[in-house]
Amino acid sequence: MDNKTRRDLEMVYISDEEVFEEQKKARILTQKLNTVDRSDFSAIGEIVKELFGKSENAFVNPPFYCDYGSHIEVGKNFFANYNCTFLDVAKIVIGDNCQLAPNVSIYTAGHPVHPDTRNSGYEYGIQVTIGNNVWIGGNTVICPGVHIGDNVVIGAGSVVTKDIPDMVIAAGNPCKVIRKITEDDRRTYFKGRLIDDEAWANIQCAEK
Repeated sequence: MDNKTRRDLEMVYISDEEVFEEQKKARILTQKLNTVDRSDFSAIGEIVKELFGKSENAFVNPPFYCDYGSHIEVGKNFFANYNCTFLDVAKIVIGDNCQLAPNVSIYTAGHPVHPDTRNSGYEYGIQVTIGNNVWIGGNTVICPGVHIGDNVVIGAGSVVTKDIPDMVIAAGNPCKVIRKITEDDRRTYFKGRLIDDEAWANIQCAEK
């Protein structure tokens, strides 16, 4: 069995010449993305679309780094802020309306724990899945195999090592559920501040 097949089956594999060859396209496109005129939003959007292969209104603020790009699936209205890193050895699947703050890292890649096995050169990738309407705070790290549910907020600086259920705020190292998101949160923003009438009217119109 070749190493690309082993990788895609989430088995241990070695990064050989065929694997490196697959990474070349992503390196070319991320180089292009990271050196494009930062004020040319249209050009950035086109490069992101080519990098991911499938996206609808996705935008990434460069710099951005990934291994393949083609292993990343994002839904509608995806946004990633500056300096995000996706190690997409396995698939990274992200739903609609997701926002990533600066310095978010998503790692599907891993290595055996025992040093003798690790030094053999074998590694692995396990899929990460993120639901719809998820906001991930800055400097968060999401580890291999994690599933984050719908309508979740992950606090800044979190290290997500285990699954997070729907409709909660979670944070910390390791990341844990802090509380559920409720109707009381609907018209508030920073630390319970109330959204003003003008903005709230606009929000309600957009929801209809």
